[in-house]
Amino acid sequence: MGAVRYELIKQCKQSGARLGRLHTPHGVIETPIFMPVGTQATVKTMTPEELKNIGSQIILSNTYHLYLRPGHKLVEKAGGLHKFMNWDKPILTDSGGFQVFSLSDLRDITEEGVTFKSHLDGSKHFLSPERAIEIENSLGADIIMAFDECLPYPCDYDYAKNSLHRTIRWAERCLNAHKNTEKQALFGIIQGGMYRDLREESVREMVKLDFPGYAIGGLSIGEPKPIMYEVLDWTAHLLPENKARYLMGIGSPDALIEGAIRGIDMFDCVLPTRIARNGTAFTSRGRVVIKNAKYAEDFGPLDAECDCYTCRNYSRAYLRHLFKAEEILGPRLVTIHNLRFLLRLMENVRQAILEDRLLDFRDEFFEKYGYNESSRNF
Repeated sequence: MGAVRYELIKQCKQSGARLGRLHTPHGVIETPIFMPVGTQATVKTMTPEELKNIGSQIILSNTYHLYLRPGHKLVEKAGGLHKFMNWDKPILTDSGGFQVFSLSDLRDITEEGVTFKSHLDGSKHFLSPERAIEIENSLGADIIMAFDECLPYPCDYDYAKNSLHRTIRWAERCLNAHKNTEKQALFGIIQGGMYRDLREESVREMVKLDFPGYAIGGLSIGEPKPIMYEVLDWTAHLLPENKARYLMGIGSPDALIEGAIRGIDMFDCVLPTRIARNGTAFTSRGRVVIKNAKYAEDFGPLDAECDCYTCRNYSRAYLRHLFKAEEILGPRLVTIHNLRFLLRLMENVRQAILEDRLLDFRDEFFEKYGYNESSRNF
């Protein structure tokens, strides 16, 4: 059966969204799900116990960063990523491709792979499909990703086409290099830029390779959200019904709901932890920038509808004080809240699918949140 198996429980009659379970070596994941990002074998400021307490079912770590520091062989010697970071639930690792193309100022792409300079010290490295799989095998995550090229936005058609074909060839090489199929599931990645025919070609060719799951990559890279949703409309329904669908790098509340409506099962993003460190929180009534002066004497919770540790114990005034005083507890508490907010949102999405009312839930959520198509602060 392989390392990972997707089980479709039901589809929402109102929207077509999928309710499912993803069976992995380290536990069963209820989907649709949001995955907190632990780039360097840690979700910033959070302990594994705190992640479990807020409902995290799976976390994501980053191959590029762990390869550069502390090194995948050290992690392997420690007993693998689960043991190294004391996390006994499922883990997904990306291939490092996105970081190679986004963080490295100097890189050279060939058919064989990519030569790049480390963003840490400028040292020179080479990453190929085979090398990426070797690193991911050493890390030992339940789900690992194929090595692909992440295109910039905008990107001209000819380059996108050539890149897509190279990514398909790289995917075949990843499959051939991956040997640990009983303990790790290798997912393929759909690319093709913002071009419908290329996206459809990518799906056709990737499905032929029979991966146990598929990610949709190359989105949320600067394109307007209507274009992102259009690409999802073209691609998601073409993917096999009996395999997991993962939308990479998506974490805003509206995109999580819209993605689920379009049949996506898995999401990840650094957004909730990154904005938390800057003092910005998701709430049921919209975003709150807690450092603003209007919260100096606000003794209510960050979000009266939230059940997280932060909202049950601390006021907006206290959180503002922590940020103004540059106390590390401030970012920690808002991180706990933001992650719990998105995980609870996905719990509500799953319940709405079960009740065949996800479109109604979306409309109710958007109205309360204050979201509209011209909103810039969602």
